[in-house]
Amino acid sequence: MTTSSTALAIDFQNVVKRFGERTVLKGINLEVKRGEILFILGTSGTGKSVLLKTLVGLLRADEGNILIEGKDVAHLSEEDYLPIRRHCGMVFQHPALFDSMTVGQNIAFGLMKHERKTYEQALPRVRECLELVGLSGVEDRNANEISYGMQKRVSLARTLAVGPRILLFDEPTTGLDPITTRQINNLIRDLSRRLQTTALVVSHDMECALEIADRIIVLSEGQIVEQGDVEHILKSKVPLVVDFLAEAKASRGDA
Repeated sequence: MTTSSTALAIDFQNVVKRFGERTVLKGINLEVKRGEILFILGTSGTGKSVLLKTLVGLLRADEGNILIEGKDVAHLSEEDYLPIRRHCGMVFQHPALFDSMTVGQNIAFGLMKHERKTYEQALPRVRECLELVGLSGVEDRNANEISYGMQKRVSLARTLAVGPRILLFDEPTTGLDPITTRQINNLIRDLSRRLQTTALVVSHDMECALEIADRIIVLSEGQIVEQGDVEHILKSKVPLVVDFLAEAKASRGDA
């Protein structure tokens, strides 16, 4: 059954993306409800990150439509895409902070560039976002002096600073130890609930998906081969999903 468009944050309609002769996305149809935490799982090279990048216009779909809060964005000009992109905060795999800036200056960067605020004007919002990610009081530290896990949190705070309604995470826990991985995933869940944002999380970590996702889709060779809530995924007979579940079970040390 098709969900009412007013309840949707995102709607991919038969989206195709090619690179030369290789078709990476093969007619993706996907509806994402407002406020939903959706995990996008799949092995490397299956189109997970490409799906996110077509959403924010970093890559353009070759066919199909992409609706963000009811507005078709697939064929917008770069200029027209900018205000849409402001509502879709993307947290990349690597923090990509400016080493020459303090933590606070990194977080304030978007506010200073797009809203023409001075750092002093942006500072209350900087501190608010640091509190949201559990890093109160570190705004004056240099970005290259904090741990990698803290840098990940700062990257998220920087994204939150401009007030996006949709949060996109591309492998947010890559390179983190198990404890920090759990902290980041809990942070994604808690912020999504507290701020009432929609969250799309590209990952290969089924264990994390089972813990915090409202719904999980599994991509294979550019197509959705399974989707559903956690209960549905746990009962799936799709071979790739079975493999993911077995890996998650093994990582927990289950018998």
